[in-house]
Amino acid sequence: MHPIRLALLLPFLTFTLAAVPATADPSVADLIRAYPEQFAGIEGNALVWRDGTRMAISDGVADKDFDTLLDRPDIDDMFVFPYRPGPSDAPPGHNEDPGRIRYEPLFIKMYGDCEAGEVGPKLRDVAWLKGRVRLTTANGAADALEAVVADLRNLPPELTKYLVPSAGTYNCRRIAGTDRRSMHAYGAAIDINTKYADYWMWAKPVDGAYPYRNRIPDAIVAAFERHGFVWGGKWYHYDTMHFEYRPELLPGPAG
Repeated sequence: MHPIRLALLLPFLTFTLAAVPATADPSVADLIRAYPEQFAGIEGNALVWRDGTRMAISDGVADKDFDTLLDRPDIDDMFVFPYRPGPSDAPPGHNEDPGRIRYEPLFIKMYGDCEAGEVGPKLRDVAWLKGRVRLTTANGAADALEAVVADLRNLPPELTKYLVPSAGTYNCRRIAGTDRRSMHAYGAAIDINTKYADYWMWAKPVDGAYPYRNRIPDAIVAAFERHGFVWGGKWYHYDTMHFEYRPELLPGPAG
């Protein structure tokens, strides 16, 4: 259990935890709340899927360094850095990347293995502001993006330039320079217009740190966050064009 995460979540834990024992780590409760069709509850250190599959919540390894968190996380590690919705008063702290830590067996089981051809059949077209994009139907992700688009259409027209054209959704690939999968590999992410995007690898480090840059308006970010998408602009290793469907990291009802 991560004390910082617990303190931040307590105000939001008002949903019913009938399937979750009183001793449950709130991070696991978030998974059950966000994906009720996937998970039945927890038993001890096991996250129990509705099909009976059991996955260990913790691997028992404490004090992992940042690279280990990215490359060899457990389920619990995904919640080390809490995601804070809404406008930010300051750039993310050093290596603070809420959402970049992903336990891949969990996501592969939910969305499928694209390298085995399991993701493509779950994709469907979603009308973007101009044109169409393809997102997974698993966990209601495509429906959630449609709700985002409805909100985006109500924003001032001058904000459309940040969104169109989309830079892509589904892409069966590993993250450059790593063996990790992007959420694009599950069909559960969208990149907006690269013309107004900022990316940490494009920035020249100053005194060993990457200067934070962003041009995406808060109103666009808020539209995505309302419907279960987290924004790469809230990462120390920022990627401001990137939004991914991660309702377990946001307060609210199931995605």
